[in-house]
Amino acid sequence: MPYKEPKIEKLYYTIGEVANMFNVNTSLIRFWEKNFDVIKPHKNKKGNRLFTKEDIENLKLIHHLVKEQGLTLAGAQKKLQENKEGAVDNFQIIDSLQKIKAMLLEIKEEL
Repeated sequence: MPYKEPKIEKLYYTIGEVANMFNVNTSLIRFWEKNFDVIKPHKNKKGNRLFTKEDIENLKLIHHLVKEQGLTLAGAQKKLQENKEGAVDNFQIIDSLQKIKAMLLEIKEEL
């Protein structure tokens, strides 16, 4: 299932909000945090994880590599280490095309 964009911009998102964005369990978000150095949520005094927009962008990329492209964790880690910029560029192109497709389908339905 594709990523669901949040409606309101916030500085921090809870792990539950992030899990809902990606339609995954919170345990998977914690697992990705443990396995990918690019995810570094802030933790409040209670120890709750607070994710920034940058964390969410990194999670989008990981979600794309693992869930959409079917890479293993090791494969996704290697891709991010060797060519993060290329992976980001590729993801951004795919994301833009998916948004254009959704917009065109919406226009088609209105006609």
